[in-house]
Amino acid sequence: MKKNIISVFNVKTIGTALVLGFVLLQSACNKNFDSVLPKSFRNDTLGLGTNAKKVLYIILDGVKGSVVSSLAPSNLTQITTNSIYSYDGVADYQRNVITNAASWTTMLTGVDYTKHNVTTEAFTGLNLQPTPTLFSGIKSTIPSARTVSFGATAAFNDNLATDATVKQTLSDDAAVKTAVITELTSSNPSLLVAQFHSAETAGAANGYTASTAAYTTAINTLDSYVGEILAALRARKTYAQENWLVVIASNKGGGPTSGGGAGSNIYADDSRNTFVAFYNPKFKPNPVTKPDVSNLPYAGIGAKFNATNGAVQSDPNFLNLGTNVEATIRFNIRWDGSAGNSGYCAILQKRGLTSGITGGVPGWAFIKDDGGIITFNASFTGTTGNSQTKGPTSQKIDDGKWHSVAVRFFNNGTTHTASMFVDGIAAQTANLALTAGSGNLNTTAPLQFGKYTNVDCFITEFAVYNIAIPNADIIAASKKTPLTPITDPYYNNLIAYFRGNEGVGSVINDVTGKAPQMNLVGTPNWTNFADISPNLSPSISEAAFKAVPNGVDIPVLIYNWMNIAVPAQWSLMGKFYNPSVTLQTN
Repeated sequence: MKKNIISVFNVKTIGTALVLGFVLLQSACNKNFDSVLPKSFRNDTLGLGTNAKKVLYIILDGVKGSVVSSLAPSNLTQITTNSIYSYDGVADYQRNVITNAASWTTMLTGVDYTKHNVTTEAFTGLNLQPTPTLFSGIKSTIPSARTVSFGATAAFNDNLATDATVKQTLSDDAAVKTAVITELTSSNPSLLVAQFHSAETAGAANGYTASTAAYTTAINTLDSYVGEILAALRARKTYAQENWLVVIASNKGGGPTSGGGAGSNIYADDSRNTFVAFYNPKFKPNPVTKPDVSNLPYAGIGAKFNATNGAVQSDPNFLNLGTNVEATIRFNIRWDGSAGNSGYCAILQKRGLTSGITGGVPGWAFIKDDGGIITFNASFTGTTGNSQTKGPTSQKIDDGKWHSVAVRFFNNGTTHTASMFVDGIAAQTANLALTAGSGNLNTTAPLQFGKYTNVDCFITEFAVYNIAIPNADIIAASKKTPLTPITDPYYNNLIAYFRGNEGVGSVINDVTGKAPQMNLVGTPNWTNFADISPNLSPSISEAAFKAVPNGVDIPVLIYNWMNIAVPAQWSLMGKFYNPSVTLQTN
């Protein structure tokens, strides 16, 4: 009968740095929008300007950033020469099904649905008390400011523009464009918002792709509207004394599906892909691109293990596997020692080996052989030999890269069996029989990392499960790191998880709180690492999706531009994009 895993084990109750690649998009033939720049311009986005600072905010519903990039419509492309801009923007970094209403509310408040409560097109649950819209926020701080909202969708104005000085819902996008031009020609707005909906309508009916004629026609028409509106802005009699920030942003993208499961890649959700540009004729071009989330570095601070520096489990009974205990062990390893001959060193063991791999010393160990292959090796009470399975020849661990290793212990009929995987590839002996002699793997030797001749490596994310995880699931999860309740369906089966990323001190703690600590022996050698490996896919952190403009970021820059000190109780969720500027020299 299989023993209880907990009693057998005697169990007691990371930041990735993102590097963005920047690509400069230049226009070879289009003349710049402005030959005469505002005389009053100062590099004062942090609050040193005059009351002549104004905002034109153009919202393009359903315009995917990737399609704008592909089409390169003339006016939207031209503004990028003086903008902070991105074709990789995201409506938000959440994983709910995206809606126009939720996106509009996020873009007008600076918080997402977790605070404003809007998820459906009906605006059910709308809560603007904690965080007001731009119209309400500006009204409360600059009562004399003229704020204007022209929308093609009644729900936009009815729910979000109640505090606008002027709000008007027009019959279509062409009428919105005309109203905006009239306002710029005859009035003096501080904030002018224009909401266009035709691309969303075309995309929803026909598809949001660059090969969909109705959709691309709608985007190109909107591009021509943007050109007309900017021409009207430049033609203002007071333009030379004013300082305009122009924000052009999609509320959302579009795709066949929207939303995703926990831990999913938000950049793969086309419904969230947006185009965003913060434009002023003095801004230097600043393209913001998404990070390659399939090629993120595995980063942290780990303990280096060698002949004198190791880690030893304080409970000698921990991980005794006996004759029939079912379990799964997995860990990450980066071998930093030389390739080739290493004397068959025990990298990680619960066996009590001090030199070589002497048969008859009961327990189990992971050995690096002289060919760079990691081997699972076991010996049993009452025997004089070893049983072992070598890792796949394609996955040698002495290449300086991170690798993942897993072994499952299971009962194959009456035979206690081990199956090892390196980087999700099965070992040369798929099923290693552990029932030999008495077949007992128990030993009083404690679990030990390193502290063995010729060892030179990191060992991180050492995890122990109280079940034999199916082969297919081990293979599917081989690259996932670190383990979380979101990314690991067997997380609740963990009875020990030593991440090994403390960075200081002389212990490695079990994050589940179920196993005793590992004690570092010798001199703890905490060392930074940040490596890209084809064998590991670090979890995509929320920071990866905040690396590009989000809908919540837009109000932050608008308030800054208008020199409005945002009350802390509004709890804006966005970040500030600080533009680089070219100042006049004459």
